[in-house]
Amino acid sequence: MSRYTGPVCKICRREGAKLFLKGQRCYTDKCAFERRNYAPGEHGQRRTRMSEYKIHLREKQKVRRIYGVSEKQFRIYYEMATRKKGVAGENLLVLLESRLDNIVYRMGFASSRQEARQLIGHGHFLVNGRKTDIPSFLVSSNDAIEVREKSKKALPILSALDDMERQGIVEWLELDKENMKGRVKALPERKDIPMPVEETLIVEFYSK
Repeated sequence: MSRYTGPVCKICRREGAKLFLKGQRCYTDKCAFERRNYAPGEHGQRRTRMSEYKIHLREKQKVRRIYGVSEKQFRIYYEMATRKKGVAGENLLVLLESRLDNIVYRMGFASSRQEARQLIGHGHFLVNGRKTDIPSFLVSSNDAIEVREKSKKALPILSALDDMERQGIVEWLELDKENMKGRVKALPERKDIPMPVEETLIVEFYSK
């Protein structure tokens, strides 16, 4: 599956919002979005009029890039969200938040979702006591996520845990930092997801 491997700071500048894709660098004065708050490229500082279609597209692209999923994956999540009871846009965000790579990032075991995917792929985590190396694995309420015993000295994980106070942990998760384990207390509701996005625009984009 193809995946973007270029400079991630350009993504934030393109979307016009800080997406926290670079880990702890996003919290420093080295953040490219803070230093150059305009779109990349030679025409980046020009004012352009946004059509209705472009507004919907940019919102969809922003959410897709925050969670680091492909267009095909994103469409699958949207179709799953529409089949579930409730509001499709909110269901979509809950599904994306339920991905294992996002949970690992939210718990502070990784400095970014991209790093979380790498760590999961290398087999550093257990879900309910079983090794799980699939970043897109969807967790459920009361699932336990922990760092494997032989991975507890991995420098990326230790570094991320040291810096987690800056990020904080969401209320629907709990973390035992000393033992490097956590638990999903409950799947989040929309009000529990600290995401500055308008999911209704994504629903409207796919509904056309």
